[in-house]
Amino acid sequence: MNVAIERSIVRPVPHRADAATLCAIFTVVLMLVPARQVIGGLPFDLTYAEAIGLFAAVWWFCAHLTSTLGAAKGQSAVRYAIYFYALAFLATYAYASAGWLPSYEQDLSDHVLVIAVAMVGIALIGVDGVPSRERLDLVLKTLVVVGAIMGVIGAIQFLLSFDVTQYMQIPGSRLRAVEVTILERNGLNRVASTAGHPIEFGVVSAMVLPVALHYAFGAREHGEPQRRWWTVVALIACGMAFSASRSTVLGLAASGAVLFLGWPNARRVRAAVALAGFLVVMKLLVPGLIGAIAGLFTNLDNDESLRWRTNDYTTAISEFSQHPLLGRGNGTWFPPHHPVFDNQYLLTAVQGGAIGVLAFVGLFVVGMWSAVRVRSISADDRTRDLGLTLAACLIVPVVGSATFDLNSFSTATALSFLLIGLAGALMRAARREAGLPGAGTLKEPPRREVSPPAAAAPLSTSRPPDPAR
Repeated sequence: MNVAIERSIVRPVPHRADAATLCAIFTVVLMLVPARQVIGGLPFDLTYAEAIGLFAAVWWFCAHLTSTLGAAKGQSAVRYAIYFYALAFLATYAYASAGWLPSYEQDLSDHVLVIAVAMVGIALIGVDGVPSRERLDLVLKTLVVVGAIMGVIGAIQFLLSFDVTQYMQIPGSRLRAVEVTILERNGLNRVASTAGHPIEFGVVSAMVLPVALHYAFGAREHGEPQRRWWTVVALIACGMAFSASRSTVLGLAASGAVLFLGWPNARRVRAAVALAGFLVVMKLLVPGLIGAIAGLFTNLDNDESLRWRTNDYTTAISEFSQHPLLGRGNGTWFPPHHPVFDNQYLLTAVQGGAIGVLAFVGLFVVGMWSAVRVRSISADDRTRDLGLTLAACLIVPVVGSATFDLNSFSTATALSFLLIGLAGALMRAARREAGLPGAGTLKEPPRREVSPPAAAAPLSTSRPPDPAR
């Protein structure tokens, strides 16, 4: 006697391409294509990542015209903050263009507007297009892996004084500037990896490190394979140290403070031990590096770079007073025609006025608020920890903007906008899981259920009648 057992089998299938896929591709291109490479044949400089951001802006706009293309609808604090930033940027552009500008300032103002559209596009596609925690993890895990690869490239530059990026030329691209990726400070190399400057490399690494720690600690605490995650943590941390940047250390201290406030005691102890061990290893393997980094803070009175930064305040205040609300125009203040402001807040105040500063700061404040708010909404430990992690990532550029001109560096700026968008996506996902209003509507493509073929009819022991008889 044959017994047929019917069972419904659900086999995981690859997720079809969506906004999360685009964000992951954007992350790879942003961090692995050298920042000094731009698309050839264009009358202005446009990186490959910025081109993807422009495509994302068009995709987001078209998706919001329908209800079938997967764009989240409904309220979103992060989306509203992005709207305000975009409107403030357009208002400043209109105000500056309505008057007279030298041709070189008008050209650069047009160029900066195009880049701003790309940054807004990638932030919006992140907040309204990433449909779930699973897809959010795809983007963030991609970010961690490419961050580790940046660390490897930086390590090669630091240890061997060899620039790998000179052989990473994409056919059809051109170099927008002669940028030195290996500098020297106190007899030690300072490296930029694929970024445009060692400061940018260090800040980007400091932004990625909390995400790597999230997955490393999460794997350890849930009994999952963790060695690979601790490996990428070490690679990112090494790259961060090889940048030998004051902005990096300040950003790391700020993100570490956020994490320590939210982590459980056991994780705090493990992190402190790991940090101490890392410092000891770096001191033994790279003599002088830790001392050189410490010297950035112990010799402030004789630091020429710090003195140069503080001398900008008088000029910035004078320029701000002439256009206090909307500024003189984004992209109109640049060297060699104007002094360099190694402070994004001063630069934004001069170029975008008080409204521009409010919009710029508001982006990060709302992004961090949304990420932290997740901790009071979600009951899932990993979701709560990811909210804390994204807040720690976003505080790095907030602190760094006081020590360097963030928006002048394409990799750090684009990563900041992406993380702001992902903070909004995490908030929406957490509200949906908790059944709260305001989660928006966003349809995921259905999963296929694959069932086994129907069982054959059991054989009968009786012989069928012979029609010939």
